[in-house]
Amino acid sequence: MFTTFASSSPDISIAPETLFHIGPLLVTNSQLLGAVGILVLLVVFGVAAFQIKRNKHGRFAHAVLWLFESLYDTTVEVIGNKRVARKVLPLAATLMFFFLINNWLGLLPVVGSITYHGHELLRGAAADMNTTFALAIVSMTTAQIWAIKRRGFFGNMTRYFSNPLKDPLHAVVGILEFIAEFTRTIALGLRIFGNVFGGEVLLAVIAFLTSYAAPLALPVFYGLELFVGAVQAYVFFMLTIAFISLGLPDGEEAHQERAAETAAEKA
Repeated sequence: MFTTFASSSPDISIAPETLFHIGPLLVTNSQLLGAVGILVLLVVFGVAAFQIKRNKHGRFAHAVLWLFESLYDTTVEVIGNKRVARKVLPLAATLMFFFLINNWLGLLPVVGSITYHGHELLRGAAADMNTTFALAIVSMTTAQIWAIKRRGFFGNMTRYFSNPLKDPLHAVVGILEFIAEFTRTIALGLRIFGNVFGGEVLLAVIAFLTSYAAPLALPVFYGLELFVGAVQAYVFFMLTIAFISLGLPDGEEAHQERAAETAAEKA
């Protein structure tokens, strides 16, 4: 059933492989490792939350608190509204940590080297285009929801569509902005997929080319891919909050909201 070191040469496949079915649902090797990543994420932050609630602020708890405070400060700086930032941060941070954990899990030696009924048992979640595009759609849909919530449905539509006779320049720019919403979704999904999948292919090729010298050559590339995995997760976080901020009101309305929030905090 299980086979270790399935092939002596790198087997590169863009599409994930189906392992088994649960009723009408397909379970792929990328979904399996993604589920493992979610469990790891729940355990890590569950332990951190338990320590913080019990006032056991060790190094681990302090590191988690520092990380969330840094992400919160970044979100406030990008969005410019503390109340909105507190509501946006949970989703953006969750997406970042999901990719971070799964990018690193995808570098484990067992990934790609163990087969199940002739298929690779494990595959990085971000190396599956279905996962990256699904979460990119979640990110961009959230941006539209926030834009509608703050501007209203028709107010949000005026970002894209206007009377070309009254304001021809805005009409052209609006159409380009409408098209950009789709291209941003595609770029967001492809960016992290391309970097993570390319990194896994690089490791497989280096291991094949160096053969018995792989233990000497691979650590350098593993260190590089650990860094790239963390950077790509953070980039996804930054782009998510940046795209949300693009749809929020600006100008006088935003200044009034910020002034009201500052007055409320002082009170």
